[in-house]
Amino acid sequence: MIKISGNIVTRDKIVAKYPPNSLERKIAEQLSSNQDVHNYDSLNQLEFDIKLRANIVESARELDRSDLSFTTFRRSRCNRDYWQRTDEGGFLLKEHVKASDAIKDIFINTSKYGTECATAIVIIYYKALLNVLPEKLFNEMFPSIYLFDWQYLNRNLHVESYGGVTEFFPGDCQYFKNPDVNPATPEWQGENVINLGDGTYYGHGIGITSANGIIRELNRNRRRGATESAFLTDSVTRLNSKEIFDKYYNFSSTMRIKRCREIHRGYPNYLYY
Repeated sequence: MIKISGNIVTRDKIVAKYPPNSLERKIAEQLSSNQDVHNYDSLNQLEFDIKLRANIVESARELDRSDLSFTTFRRSRCNRDYWQRTDEGGFLLKEHVKASDAIKDIFINTSKYGTECATAIVIIYYKALLNVLPEKLFNEMFPSIYLFDWQYLNRNLHVESYGGVTEFFPGDCQYFKNPDVNPATPEWQGENVINLGDGTYYGHGIGITSANGIIRELNRNRRRGATESAFLTDSVTRLNSKEIFDKYYNFSSTMRIKRCREIHRGYPNYLYY
């Protein structure tokens, strides 16, 4: 169920805004038919959430088509024109480099990069935001970036995680756990994935496949004598699109005011009604 400013919005009113068979339409349908209430302050805020989710999915598919290598932090690598590789294996945005340029480079020169699955998810988040936000705002929000693991997230990503979730949506980050992982390959203790909305998931190092496909791959990396299968957990990680939308709205409003002032300076005798 979707509520905007406390009022229930019918499924048809939202779904009709998107082309048939589009991912955006599917997301709108799922949000509308879900038994939980999804609250938004405005229609624009809802549309931004749907757009961001769709771009997370598209960015995941784009990364799957790339040459980004799966490797451990110990063996990670990056394009040193944009990033500084730290001793712990993360990528730190270089000074005087625009975040937008550095994120784009990961998708252009992917063969120069290698990292593990959690970092890949964060890269997807940045690329999705770069797709939906004005580049100027993106660079203002992220003057510094450190790509490593979940402990080093930029607060402006507004990443939130929950447990005990029963329904998932396209663009959600989910987690497959491998409790009997082989101690020699701890990088396979689990897999962070993006829900693609069609019954498949993208996980860096595995690619796009079904839940069973990911479980099979993780089970190949269990310890000898293992008895417990890998499984999909009930946790989810999401970007708080409402917080991000507020930044986008404030930025857009400021830019509109600035343009109006520039026009007014050019036409000092113009009357505005």
